[in-house]
Amino acid sequence: MPMQSINPATEELFEEYPETAHESVDLRLQMAHEAQLSWRKTSFDARVSRLRSLGKLLRAEVDSLADLATNEMGKPIAQSRGEVEKCAWVCDYYAEHAEEFLEPRTEPVEGGRGYVRYDPLGVVLAVMPWNFPYWQVFRAAVPAVAAGNVMALKHASNVSGVSQEIERLFVRADFPAGVFTSLLLSSERTEKLLGDPRIRAVTLTGSERAGKSVAAAAGRELKPSVLELGGSDPFIVLADADVGAVVSQAVQARTQNTGQSCIAAKRFLVEQPILKEFEAAFVDAMSALKVGDPLDEANDLGPLARSDLRETLHDQVSRSCEQGAELLLGGSEPEGTGYYYPPTVLTNVKPGMAAFDEETFGPAAAIVPVGDRTEAIELANQSSFGLGASVWSSDVDAAEALAGQIEAGCVFINSIVKSDPHLPFGGIKRSGYGRELSREGIREFVNVKSVWVDSV
Repeated sequence: MPMQSINPATEELFEEYPETAHESVDLRLQMAHEAQLSWRKTSFDARVSRLRSLGKLLRAEVDSLADLATNEMGKPIAQSRGEVEKCAWVCDYYAEHAEEFLEPRTEPVEGGRGYVRYDPLGVVLAVMPWNFPYWQVFRAAVPAVAAGNVMALKHASNVSGVSQEIERLFVRADFPAGVFTSLLLSSERTEKLLGDPRIRAVTLTGSERAGKSVAAAAGRELKPSVLELGGSDPFIVLADADVGAVVSQAVQARTQNTGQSCIAAKRFLVEQPILKEFEAAFVDAMSALKVGDPLDEANDLGPLARSDLRETLHDQVSRSCEQGAELLLGGSEPEGTGYYYPPTVLTNVKPGMAAFDEETFGPAAAIVPVGDRTEAIELANQSSFGLGASVWSSDVDAAEALAGQIEAGCVFINSIVKSDPHLPFGGIKRSGYGRELSREGIREFVNVKSVWVDSV
C-alpha cells in the first residue's frame, strides 16, 4: 500500500510513495551493514569533510527543502527554513567536536596501562516523527554517523518525501551508499526489523504508545534504545517576572510549529499576584496571531498536520471546559478547507482536567493559577511527563534554585525550551530515556570499551 502525503492546508493529495518491498528492505539493510564495516574504519578527517559538505548542501537548498516539509506537514514556511538551517548547524557542530568527544580516555590502573575507547555499534534504526521532519532525523543521525555507525530511517508516512530527500542529501555529500538509508515502512513492519541481527540499536522520537512498542521489542532483543517521547512542559511565571516581556515568549513557546512540539510550553503556571495581568496580555497576544496558508510569510500559524490531530485537540479542549476550565479564547473548529485550529486559551486549569493531564498537540494553552512557588513546583511535577520546563523571574538565583526541584530533562531560565547541539537533550518519566546531542548524545550508540595493557 503506498504512503500518502496529504497537504494539510488543502486536504489534497500531495504525493504518493511506494512502500519499500520486503526484498528491497533486506538488500538495503545488507548494504547498510556492509557500508558500516568500512565506514567505521574511515578517519575522522574524512567523516568531518562529508559532514561539512552535508551542511553546505542544506544551506544551499534551504528553500526547496523547506517547501517540501511545509507541503507535507503544514509547518509555516519561515519555520521550515529555520529547521533546515538548524540541521546544517548540527552538521557543523559535530564536524568540529566529534573527534574530541570520542577521544580515548586514559585511566590509571595498578600494574599496567588502562584506557577507555568508544567504538561504533553498527546499524542504528531511527523511527522518527513528522513534526520536525528534518531536525529530528539530523540530530540523531549526525552524531551516530560521526561516531562510525550508519543509520536506517523509518520516517512517519506523511513525510516520506522528506525521508527520501534526506537520503539523497547524504549521497550527494559523498557519504558512501548505505551510510544513510531511507525505508518506507508501516509501523507493523518496523517493529519486526528489530529482530534483524544487522540492526544493533534503535532511536525513536514519537508518541508514548510508539515508545512502549519499540522499547518492548528492543528489550526482547537486548538492543540499546533511546526514546524521546511526549511532553507537557510547565512554563512557570513567578510574581516578580516582567509580564510584558514574558508574554511574547509564552506565545512563541506555545505556538512554535503551530503548537505541535513535544517541548512546546503547554501548562502555564502563574502566581496569583500577576495572574489577571498575564491572562489579559496573553489572550491579546494569542488573538493577534494570523492563521492561514503556511506558504504565506504573513501567517504565524498553519494547519495541524492531520485531521485526527485536530479532532483530538478539540476533544481535549471541550472535555477540559466540561471539567471546569474557563475558555478565554478560541476553542472551536473552523469551517472550510484545511486542518486549522484557532489559538486557544484556557484558564483555571487543574489536575484531573484533560488540558493538565494529557499532552495537547496544537495551539491550545492551559493557564494554571498557583498560590506561590512551592505550589508551582508541586504542580509542575504533578505530571506523567518530564521533558522540559522553563522558569521566568527577575531573580535568576531564585529561579536556578527551583530548577533543581523540577522533574524534567532540561530546565530553561528566562528562555523558552529548545534543543541545542551544545547541551544533551532528552526526558525522564513518560517522556522517555537516553540523550541526544552534545557529548552524551554521540556516546549513546557506542561500545564503551575498556582496554588494559599489562606491564611487561
